[in-house]
Amino acid sequence: MGILSDKAVQAAATKSKQYGISDGDGLTLIVKTTGAKLWWLRYRFCGKAKTLSFGEYPLVSLKEAREKAFLARKTLLEGRDPSAEKIAARKEIIKIQEEEKASLATTFESVAREWFGKFSKSNNWAENHSSKILGRLEKDIFPWLGDKQVSEIEPQELLSAIRRIENRGALETAHRALSECGRVFRYAVASGLVKRDPAGDLRGALPPYRKDKHFAAVTDPKQVGMLMRDIEAYSGTNVVRAAFALSPRVFLRPGELRKLEWDWIDFDSAMITIPAFAHKTGKRTQAPHLVPLSTQALQILREIQPLTSDGRHVFPSERDKNRPMSDNAVRSAMRRMGWTGDEMTPHGFRALASTILDNLGYKQEWIERQLAHDEQNKIKAAYKRDLHLMYMPERKKMMQDWSDYLDDLKIGRP
Repeated sequence: MGILSDKAVQAAATKSKQYGISDGDGLTLIVKTTGAKLWWLRYRFCGKAKTLSFGEYPLVSLKEAREKAFLARKTLLEGRDPSAEKIAARKEIIKIQEEEKASLATTFESVAREWFGKFSKSNNWAENHSSKILGRLEKDIFPWLGDKQVSEIEPQELLSAIRRIENRGALETAHRALSECGRVFRYAVASGLVKRDPAGDLRGALPPYRKDKHFAAVTDPKQVGMLMRDIEAYSGTNVVRAAFALSPRVFLRPGELRKLEWDWIDFDSAMITIPAFAHKTGKRTQAPHLVPLSTQALQILREIQPLTSDGRHVFPSERDKNRPMSDNAVRSAMRRMGWTGDEMTPHGFRALASTILDNLGYKQEWIERQLAHDEQNKIKAAYKRDLHLMYMPERKKMMQDWSDYLDDLKIGRP
């Protein structure tokens, strides 16, 4: 037993100078001017006086300090320096911690999050788009590959994770997830973490994605509200932004919208008149298609008018103003905002309007006429040569009501 007791250690008072109280055999309680109490072991090794610290009281009790001192003296008897061994042990711990940290930093999840953090910012990805990319990784990839070293993932392991997505019927999501994994692996290659991209070996492993007969469309009002907010937040070119904004408000087929001409728009009567040759039904009926314009739709057109009215097309091509914009422009805008082909398509704006207006109680006849659908009753169609004019007062009101409804959804109002 040593000289000190627990009560004596507790009672050791602070003085104007640091001092020590011996417990015997070199173990000393050092009382600092700050009030801190430290355990030191004073000893000699190879003729040199040395000190070994065991920590601070009361975190290290008197009993624990004596046990540490006993082990240190045993080390001395074996001809080894306890201070040197403590330093070596600390270095080994640090080395292990650094290796563990490096290992964690090179798991697939860590590398994927690093890639996402850099590229989502540098490419100014829209929040909805970036959240869907990260969401796919978190839901479908990280649970299976996230904790694996990125350098150790084989093509079959990656394919196994992708197959889980395919097997639940989300083929387009599977293609997107595989593409995003490929981008992560290529980033890892560029960072020197791996030598090759295993996703590249999986080309052709998934069946090609083909769109269903019916174009995808969101019909839940909350999702429509989110879509309208994304449309408003779109930061692409003025032409594409205007076409994107007009799409949900006019019920036109995508080809009719992108080929829209200024001569077809009458601002005074708030009406678009699409000639028979320029719309799908008109080619059979020889009748134009009339589209009443809401105040919101008119505003969109007025904003783009100074930029493109010197040409024929409302939405001209960026490369050649004598041609309409690409048929992929609005679709690309959707994808940039994070809406996949499984969720929404440019053609889906028609289904969106038709479904919700029907649910809101608007007559199907009004909706069908505004969509320029063929009259299913052939006898009625034969006698009604002015189908394009039918229900015009009701259609005008419906189109304004629809734009107002979209604005309500955009601000979260049910």
